[in-house]
Amino acid sequence: MTDLQTLFASTTYVAIDFYADWCGPCKQVAPYFQNLAKQHGVDGTLAFAKVNVDTAQDIAAAYRVQAMPTFMFFKEGKQVAVNGNKAIQGADVRSLGAAAEKLGDLAKKRAAEKSG
Repeated sequence: MTDLQTLFASTTYVAIDFYADWCGPCKQVAPYFQNLAKQHGVDGTLAFAKVNVDTAQDIAAAYRVQAMPTFMFFKEGKQVAVNGNKAIQGADVRSLGAAAEKLGDLAKKRAAEKSG
């Protein structure tokens, strides 16, 4: 949990992919999530993280993750809804892409405010 807390402390927005190695839909959506991270990530402002629910059971339990994959979004360490979704369950690339785009826009504005 300390790695996640460190990430929350250093990054305004965080999108997390809760996954399992044995999960077929998780494997299918993983490259898409990685691409979203490259496309929308902003150092210190928006990070995309992955949490393996089998090796980080404490984190999965803390966020009540019951289906994989589950995607959650955080602002300043607190879970928030993006486009009306507090969490996206399953390999719903349309909702995930829309949420990443929204967070990316917010992150770019935030980064511009910090530098300007």
